[in-house]
Amino acid sequence: MNMSDLSDYIHNAPLIDTHEHLKFEEEWVQEGPDVLQDIFGNYVIADLVVAGASLDDVDNLLDINSGDIGTRFSSIEKAWNCVKYTGYGEAVGILARDIYGLDQITIQGLLDADIENKKLRKPGNRLKLLKEHANIDHVQIDNFVWRCEPDQSGPDFFLYDLSWVDFCNGVIPLEEIYKETGISVKNIKTLEEAIELIFEKYGPYAIAVKSQHAYSRTLKWIERTDQEAEKALNIILCDPENVPVEIALCLGDWAWAKGIELSIQYNLPFKIHTGYYAGHSRMPVNRIKSGNMCELLARYIDAKFILMHIAYPYSSELIAIAKHYPNVWVDLCWAWSIDPYSSFDFVRRFIHAVPINKLFAFGGDTQWPTSAYAYSVQTRKWFTHVLQTEIKEDFLNEKQALSIAHRLMEQNQKDCFDIDGTRENIIKLLQPSRL
Repeated sequence: MNMSDLSDYIHNAPLIDTHEHLKFEEEWVQEGPDVLQDIFGNYVIADLVVAGASLDDVDNLLDINSGDIGTRFSSIEKAWNCVKYTGYGEAVGILARDIYGLDQITIQGLLDADIENKKLRKPGNRLKLLKEHANIDHVQIDNFVWRCEPDQSGPDFFLYDLSWVDFCNGVIPLEEIYKETGISVKNIKTLEEAIELIFEKYGPYAIAVKSQHAYSRTLKWIERTDQEAEKALNIILCDPENVPVEIALCLGDWAWAKGIELSIQYNLPFKIHTGYYAGHSRMPVNRIKSGNMCELLARYIDAKFILMHIAYPYSSELIAIAKHYPNVWVDLCWAWSIDPYSSFDFVRRFIHAVPINKLFAFGGDTQWPTSAYAYSVQTRKWFTHVLQTEIKEDFLNEKQALSIAHRLMEQNQKDCFDIDGTRENIIKLLQPSRL
């Protein structure tokens, strides 16, 4: 085998997508993006603002009612020319080229592409684009709810995370809990009963549990007793609109722990957002370090923690954590587009520091299938560069590089997640006798 064979393998082998926020097919088909929303409706909008585009210009770019395509694009064209070389910009270029045939994004090209956009957004094309063109084995989706019901557009392909972000934040959606479980939360005992019932209903059909509460609170965790959580819950129930931060943290830590305990029971990895924030102009960096969770990792050694986004920019700390804790896996989801060169460096350092079964190669972390496709192409490109460089510098041979490629693209995910069991449970649920 030579490096050309390695490149061919990485660009053609199945890839497991461990993290997306894909909207349902019905929304993509009926209410989905026009060509500007499709090409730019992803992380690149933050780079556009940082490059100097106004918030109004970016809002208009993504608002189909704010003007014609030429007007909407022209207002951000100067900023676009400044961001096309970033990771976000590179992915936009891939999307424009591969999906719409645009080597350069111009007004005339966008007008022609808008016709293709309408043809693309047809039933079945969402699955086809990801499964056949991106060659993705399956997609794991966080759609911000705990319900993990079968996705009729691809029940064995679109698998869902059970969202735990509200509970980790100490937010108790009383009406939704009652509607879901029939339980009126009055105290910590009834809250625990409701939490257990949510897992009983959806745990068998979930691929993982997911929380991104680092956006709204610290990742630092403190063990809380039932009595402490009870006091916090009583305060929240009395005035849910005015909850002191420490009270929310107390109940959030308690509920986070309960979710982890149930994730162990149901054999579900627990995904946690670490590191960089989406968007711009707001990122309290003391919240986002993965090292904040060391007490949690030590407390629940039987759990499977997946720490996401390489904790960028605190990636060296994450390598140390992954090297030290047997219950930690690391996910490159989103990282390649945030900063592809740092992700390139991260994978090289990870290979030589951490057991190779602890790293996942890809997740697009986006809402439209076209962006997920583009991020997958970007991942394959940079991952190829990683392993070819390792070979050129005589750290790996071709056989070793191929083995690593297979592991990071699909084998590690198959070993960590119960993919077959989840699919079997979904198929059983869909059998006529169960409906």
